[in-house]
Amino acid sequence: MDDQLRTAAENGDVDALYTKLADDPYILDRIDYMPIADTPLHVAAVAGKPHFAMEVANLKPSLAWKLNHMGLSPLHLALQHERKKMVRGLITLNAQVIRVKAKGMITPLHYLAQIDDPDLLAEFLSACPSSIEDTTVRCETAVHVAIRNGSIRCFKVLVGWLRRVDKEDVLNWKDEDGNTALHTAMVKLLIKNVKVNVKNFNDLTAMDIFHLQGSLQNTEIGTILHKAKAKKASDLTSNMTLGDYFSKELSLIDKRDKYFGNSSQKNSNDVRTVILVVAILIATASYQAGLSPPGGYWQDDYIPPSANNGTDNTNSSSSLGQGQRAHRAGQMIMSPSDLFYFLIVNGLAFHLSVWTILIITIGLPFSGILSTSTSLLLFAYYASVVATFPTQGSESLNDGRILYIILTYISTLAVYLIPLRAFSEHQKLKRRVDTMRGSIVFATPEN
Repeated sequence: MDDQLRTAAENGDVDALYTKLADDPYILDRIDYMPIADTPLHVAAVAGKPHFAMEVANLKPSLAWKLNHMGLSPLHLALQHERKKMVRGLITLNAQVIRVKAKGMITPLHYLAQIDDPDLLAEFLSACPSSIEDTTVRCETAVHVAIRNGSIRCFKVLVGWLRRVDKEDVLNWKDEDGNTALHTAMVKLLIKNVKVNVKNFNDLTAMDIFHLQGSLQNTEIGTILHKAKAKKASDLTSNMTLGDYFSKELSLIDKRDKYFGNSSQKNSNDVRTVILVVAILIATASYQAGLSPPGGYWQDDYIPPSANNGTDNTNSSSSLGQGQRAHRAGQMIMSPSDLFYFLIVNGLAFHLSVWTILIITIGLPFSGILSTSTSLLLFAYYASVVATFPTQGSESLNDGRILYIILTYISTLAVYLIPLRAFSEHQKLKRRVDTMRGSIVFATPEN
């Protein structure tokens, strides 16, 4: 780097910078062309000249990503020399510099987790949430780094932030040895967020590692693991391999994610929303039709004289009752054949639409409450049909009524229980996969 430019960077002389650029407009371009270079940004970061650094970063943003001969970026140097104004200035211009990987693929976020600066770490997470997904050359996340270096305050910040943004799965990512954060530090704060029976690449669970410690065992850690129902690898009932997992047929939940889209994908939300809205409309219309069937309900009781031992019926003594079939007030007026056809078709539409709603929403936040309320709606529909189905008539009508009520009850249970069981089995399968040797995703997903 030019001596005059270096001096200007050390002194934070912005006027000298522009004077140099007037003499040599391509000086920053030549520096940027070099793969490894000690740039004016590096010099300003060490000297603590944030205004000068921001001028250079504004003129040539790519210099903020450049590594020097020590494998460090300007942001890494600013952190090492505790130049917090410089740090905040650089991330204000471009928050993505938080993800620049220095020697050992260590990002500024990893460095903060290592030196135990929780406040600045929280600022980094807020400015660049995706930085939590970066891993070092040892496949370690910032959580691994914080634990390995005993940075308890940073560890608490990381776990709290992961909870708030619903990314607790990062706690289950494995380092190059196949260890999750639980294998690295078995503490109470992690027990609540990780799968305690995950195996590392040596087929060892956290409980196995605990027992291997021999005389160095910490009884408190053992108590924590027992309360969390941690097991030895030999005690796990699942012998499923990755080959077995991929050979299995797609589950109902897998098919939902395949055809309706996964809820974590932004472009799939529109598909789910359209299907959900249509299903809700059908459920609403069919439920209302079940409560208000064509023809309505009888307003009085009527039993024909021949069925009343020849005596007059007080509710049908007039000629208006002639030719009517037996009925009771509040029951459906429709003829038996039309009634069966209507209830079967309408009930099928209602049950299928509710089933679709449950399939799409199960597994989402508060889906348990939604499933419970939807099941109550199903049984309300069932109760309405039972209460208003004709009870007076021929023996075949009574047999049909009993058969229909049984089928409706079975359908109601099936609509509620099938999605619930499918999701439960899907979750069990996921937990089994997590106990396999290795992981389907080795360290991190694609960034």
